[in-house]
Amino acid sequence: MAAKSLLFVAVVLILVGSMETQMAKAQLGLIGGLLGLIRINGTVFCTIDSTTISTTPVFANAQVQLQCGDGVVSSTTTNGSGVFTILLNPLTTLLSSLLNNCNLVVNTPLATCNVGLPTTGILQSPLQLIGRTVSGLLGIVNLGATGFSFIPS
Repeated sequence: MAAKSLLFVAVVLILVGSMETQMAKAQLGLIGGLLGLIRINGTVFCTIDSTTISTTPVFANAQVQLQCGDGVVSSTTTNGSGVFTILLNPLTTLLSSLLNNCNLVVNTPLATCNVGLPTTGILQSPLQLIGRTVSGLLGIVNLGATGFSFIPS
């Protein structure tokens, strides 16, 4: 009888220890999420043909939106070099959803950067995973545009 009691106590202690370990992992996951970011970088060029970007000027001051479904999740404006960065909290945005259901959209008319280009239509690009970096305690998932394509309206 004493052996059965000892075995029962040992099993209970193992289960409790396992539950505490799982709770600690869950809390670290939350802390890890709070200490992480999703960063979307890119450059917008003033062209309807993204295959000739090496000779194309950049699109400065263009509004770039991250659209998921019919909604805008975040937006920013390109700098003078046509570069943009969007930062997202991974607690509110799932990486798989970003890669499968979201696009970068430039609604600013192309004629704004070159009067010879269309005044209507958008530039659109799906997202791709570029990699992960760590800066101190901060883990960063890096995404980028696969290439903007012109979509007439």
